[in-house]
Amino acid sequence: MSKTGVLLVSVFMVLGPGTSAQWTPAGDKIKSRWAEEINPENVLPEYPRPIMERSEWKNLNGLWKYAIVPREEGEPSDYDGDILVPFAVESSLSGVQRRVGDENVIWYKRSFDVPASWKKEKLLLHFGAVDWRADVWVNDIKVGSHEGGYTPFSFDIAPFLNERGTQEIKVKVWDPTDRGPQPRGKQVTNPEGIWYTPVSGIWQTVWLEPVSRKYIARLRTTPDIDKNKVFVDAEVCGESYGDVIQVIVKDEGEVIAKRSASVTEVLELDVESPKLWTPDNPYLYDMEVFLLRNGEVIDKVESYFAMRKVSMKRDKNGIVRFQLNNENIFHFGTLDQGWWPDGLYTAPSDEALKYDIVKTKDLGYNMIRKHVKVEPARWYTHCDRLGILVWQDMPNGDVGPVWQRTTYFDGMEFQRTARSEEIYRKEWKEIMDYLYSYPGIAVWVPFNEGWGQFKTKEIAEWTKEYDPSRLVNPASGGNHYPVGDILDIHNYPEPKLYLYDAMRATVLGEYGGIGLALKDHLWAPERNWGYVQFKSSKEVTDEYVRFAEELKKLVKAGFSAAVYTQTTDVEMEVNGLMTYDRKVVKVDEERIKAINREVIDVVE
Repeated sequence: MSKTGVLLVSVFMVLGPGTSAQWTPAGDKIKSRWAEEINPENVLPEYPRPIMERSEWKNLNGLWKYAIVPREEGEPSDYDGDILVPFAVESSLSGVQRRVGDENVIWYKRSFDVPASWKKEKLLLHFGAVDWRADVWVNDIKVGSHEGGYTPFSFDIAPFLNERGTQEIKVKVWDPTDRGPQPRGKQVTNPEGIWYTPVSGIWQTVWLEPVSRKYIARLRTTPDIDKNKVFVDAEVCGESYGDVIQVIVKDEGEVIAKRSASVTEVLELDVESPKLWTPDNPYLYDMEVFLLRNGEVIDKVESYFAMRKVSMKRDKNGIVRFQLNNENIFHFGTLDQGWWPDGLYTAPSDEALKYDIVKTKDLGYNMIRKHVKVEPARWYTHCDRLGILVWQDMPNGDVGPVWQRTTYFDGMEFQRTARSEEIYRKEWKEIMDYLYSYPGIAVWVPFNEGWGQFKTKEIAEWTKEYDPSRLVNPASGGNHYPVGDILDIHNYPEPKLYLYDAMRATVLGEYGGIGLALKDHLWAPERNWGYVQFKSSKEVTDEYVRFAEELKKLVKAGFSAAVYTQTTDVEMEVNGLMTYDRKVVKVDEERIKAINREVIDVVE
């Protein structure tokens, strides 16, 4: 054997199992082009939380050990192999592509080192999202649990670290998918039609962040363009009397505002002659936030905010219109499911995550309805930077036995169990807390098409009270009550205005679904479907334009927003503007952009 060959064998023996040589995508389904660029040793390397960024952190994405075992059993003595975190175990990019089921759990483990330069008193272990219940151990000491598949959580693991050498994390995850009442979006045990493959386990970035004993845990930023002010409420962990929060606001690098206050106070900063955020001019102000004690900087995070206002007002014809910065605006966007053929819930790269938003803008839309899913923090930052309004759905779960679509609801509302209600309320609040400071979010959507819908009036009123700065769409597509800010009707395939509320904004929350199946770009070649199907890009574009011309008339008659189904194909659905693998835009982009701008411009 040559010296080179000996060297290669030696390197492999040192690296051992769990290196990139051991990982390949699983299965033979279609994949996006970004899947081909994945480096298992550098997976999703971008800072995961750009709205509150610190300089020091460590990414724990990469190859972990995994095992799938019966739920009643303890940790296995032998693990099944390697899994590429943060891709769900059912996905191709995990390298596993196995179903789990409610009778089993997934175990993960990996070792890590703590940089010697980290001399802080706390070390936060962050999980972007884990579906659904996660139990976490560090060096065989249980440090905590979390329930909820869509929100970030963290634990301070500093007390549990070994004094020297490597450390070990273990995570056990249970996910009942559609056999439990928890929020799950479109996941089902047996995918078909509009229902998709389960997503279980870790599906967002895992990372470490050193902080001091006292640190900034969360920022709640609220602009007020009518008063030329921004309010910053910093939640501090470990605060004590005398601690100070200081905020510096910068406009293109120039300091324009600086204020300090006790950690118990909300800071109020003046933003004179503000540059207002709009989809056409998505201007963001930079912000630095310091935690001080006796003049010493204890913690610092970098953030941003936008000066913008979301509201409603009657136009000259008496129609309730959405307003952005006190000016009428028509919200027009796509139903965006956020699914990937290779990563399922998880985009294969940050460029891929951003791509769908870029193409939505390219096609002339100004809004995205994020449909029964919550995205990683970077997705919302991309929307903020690119200029996209977001309608954020709650990823509902449980069941919905009654759905009345064309009238106000007069049936018996679904009664969840006490446990189901608790799960819903907890996660909806966590989602709103997680996303509150992202300026692109304009509308909260707690229910969709009657699914899991309960105590509609109470939930809608609580949502509005908890965040009065945004609009509440209480029941998208059915089971309507005269509550919240919006009446949202669905109609497929063509737009129709069959129900109208003169006291609220009336919107077309879903329509379209024009299908085109393209060979070599199909998830299920023998089982694809759309609400209507055509055979060419021109036919699809012509039908889209025909629908848009009708929509223009209905905007004048009373619609204040519309959502087209949908951004991309998803699994067996082929009614996307793009194929599932994002390799083909299925419509004439220039024609779609032109007619979309015409629809938006109907509202003056």
